[in-house]
Amino acid sequence: MRKNGILMPIFSLPSRYGIGTVGKEAYRFVDFLEAAGQSCWQILPIGPTSFGDSPYQSFSTYAGNPYFIDLEELISAGLITAAEADAADFGSDPFSIDYGLLYQNRLPLLETAFSRFSESDEYREFCRRNAYWLDDYALFMALKDREGGRSWTEWPQPLKTRDDAALAAAREELSYRINFYKFLQFTFSVQWHSLKSYANKKGIEIIGDIPIYVALDSADVWANTDCFQLDSSLTPKAVAGCPPDAFSEDGQLWGNPLYDWAKMKKNGYEWWCRRMAYALSVYDTVRIDHFRGLESYYSIPYGDATAKNGVWKKGPGMSLFTALKLKLGSRLPLIAEDLGYLTDAVLKLLDRSGFPGMKVLQFAFDSREESDYLPHNYPRNCVVYTGTHDNDTIRGWTHSANKSDVKTAYRYLGIPEGESLVWPLMRAAMSSVADTCILMMPDLVDLGSEGRINTPATSEGNWLWRIDGGCINDWLAKIIYDHTALYGRLNKAKKAEE
Repeated sequence: MRKNGILMPIFSLPSRYGIGTVGKEAYRFVDFLEAAGQSCWQILPIGPTSFGDSPYQSFSTYAGNPYFIDLEELISAGLITAAEADAADFGSDPFSIDYGLLYQNRLPLLETAFSRFSESDEYREFCRRNAYWLDDYALFMALKDREGGRSWTEWPQPLKTRDDAALAAAREELSYRINFYKFLQFTFSVQWHSLKSYANKKGIEIIGDIPIYVALDSADVWANTDCFQLDSSLTPKAVAGCPPDAFSEDGQLWGNPLYDWAKMKKNGYEWWCRRMAYALSVYDTVRIDHFRGLESYYSIPYGDATAKNGVWKKGPGMSLFTALKLKLGSRLPLIAEDLGYLTDAVLKLLDRSGFPGMKVLQFAFDSREESDYLPHNYPRNCVVYTGTHDNDTIRGWTHSANKSDVKTAYRYLGIPEGESLVWPLMRAAMSSVADTCILMMPDLVDLGSEGRINTPATSEGNWLWRIDGGCINDWLAKIIYDHTALYGRLNKAKKAEE
């Protein structure tokens, strides 16, 4: 079935309190998607962020970001007052996020809410059902607070190595703080699943995004050291990244610990099965970031300053997906982020898995060669994007890309040079044979590079963009609806209404 959707991060939604949340503006965005005839809302990872504010570096692969908890819902529940929320400083720019102020001022508000919270049967059931990850995560975060935010690799040895007596003592000493972090996850979960249910009832699926790797400074690694390539002192032997490419001549040094795939295979990839089962309970479809790393992964010596000296090593390949399908069902709703340098082995794995790959139009117009990203080369089983969160906006790309590539785009699309490429590129994506088309919200409101979400291999100025709430309106929804209908991609619920 042909579908259309929009990529819009939660944090980019309008809000009175400094960052987008899963509150009323998220519901309004769902209404906008419905009015626009869309079937999908793609978001970025929703885990709690750490230094650098990247959603791809989180303290947990399971937890939700407390910044996304809607304060207005806490006000309605009587856990904080409007005056308390309004008194907090979250910055004065409605179109950008000040993570420093959020870090300083949002947690105290949430602590106030927790001080007025009474445990319920629903809360206790949530804690019981999620104990397999929640207990370790809440303890991890409470210990991080006590240790001044230091990485667990720098904690006292008994805590670093998870000595039973040390952990028992910590649980007793930090019980209040542990319960605070459980409260945050319960609150996020209730708000998130209410939003997801609202979207699903309107025929809109949520496409989530999980990073292939987890952060070194995370509850995931601290509680599961056997799953990762660590030495006897729990220091990474090597770390993840990408080789030098068009984004960076030094490559990308992500720094994530690498999986010990041999050990994981012996227990049927139990850790991955748990992770994916949880992700599929949170989202309707899951995009696996850096899919090619599951065929072979780039291993960089720990301590290197760049990614230049990395080497490729074999990943789990089809054995991982065989285990996932055996455990979770044969028709897994996954999208493979198969961008970058693709070998025959990666292409073969994608084909065997049956998952749709990604096609990005901004990569299509290399004037030096014929590209697999040109629409006339697409298979039906793929997801087409004009760009992703790592690309410039279409308007920005028009000015920043190689001039000969831009000329190729004009020639391919059959429009005079100098005219806007924004809607012609989006129409090219929508008219393609790809089963699913995802448009970027910054493109739909015709932003230049100020609407770019992330620039790979840079550490500042990313994950900040927020939309003007007035742009989410019926006029734009009607334009998107008309194009979606023209290219046979209307939400099936909208079709039924007509």
